[in-house]
Amino acid sequence: MLIIMKKHAEETALDSIKEYLITRDFDIHQSTGANRTIIGVIGNTDNLNDQEIEIMPGVSQVVRIRKDD
Repeated sequence: MLIIMKKHAEETALDSIKEYLITRDFDIHQSTGANRTIIGVIGNTDNLNDQEIEIMPGVSQVVRIRKDD
């Protein structure tokens, strides 16, 4: 799963999302570019609610990565 942050998301919003994920035992990988920050969520994200994450402050979009069987 990828969480794409809004262009001018505040650091507190980013910290809040990272804490949300870490307390649920996910590993994260943060990639900060010139215009956006993307959080890669590592682990079985089947039980994460996309809509719940998308309404969090600073979140632009949640993208699920499909698994190939």
